[in-house]
Amino acid sequence: MEFLKVSKRSITILAFALAAVPGFSQNNDEFLEAFKQSYSIESAGNFSGAAEVLKKVYKEDSYALNLRLGWLGYEAGQFMESQSYYNKAISLYPMSVEARLGVVLPAAAMGNWDFVITQYEKILEISPNQSVALYRLGAIYYGRQDYEKAFNYLEKVINLYPFDYDSVVLFAWTNFHLKKFREAKVLFYQALYRKPDDTSALEGLKLIQ
Repeated sequence: MEFLKVSKRSITILAFALAAVPGFSQNNDEFLEAFKQSYSIESAGNFSGAAEVLKKVYKEDSYALNLRLGWLGYEAGQFMESQSYYNKAISLYPMSVEARLGVVLPAAAMGNWDFVITQYEKILEISPNQSVALYRLGAIYYGRQDYEKAFNYLEKVINLYPFDYDSVVLFAWTNFHLKKFREAKVLFYQALYRKPDDTSALEGLKLIQ
């Protein structure tokens, strides 16, 4: 009987918890069917159609709907709309890393790089070792030829993923531009251990030698 009392209490707590979740309602079956149709339509490459199904059941306070519509808008090339949905998802869950990783996609497509950088920096405030944000910030600053800043971000990625090709080869080139040729050489070889015929690493070694 004690077990039953605990179970009833747990059910009550769960009910209150679900009621507090943005977007939770008694229309879950309707939402589920809409999501199911949306994924099916998306698999056929019809991103706008996949979004329209969800818009018919749209609730502004649903994180899942806003996140999904953000993605579909991006895939459909509706970048302003996509960013709007992602921003709504972020407003519902400000600590969401996935929503911030999403909102940078339409922003980057529109060339709004300052916004992109801000979002990656906010991600790192939430999760300091988030490797995607670290790598992409490193890549952005490398592209801007700010090799010192690129170095700081990429060094952290390398410590987390020492054998990741993309990180290693970009860090190698960063070291090269900083005239840290010994470190660059070691890193270019490390990249070759991952991809033995890699043209980028071979070019770097040729320039050093």
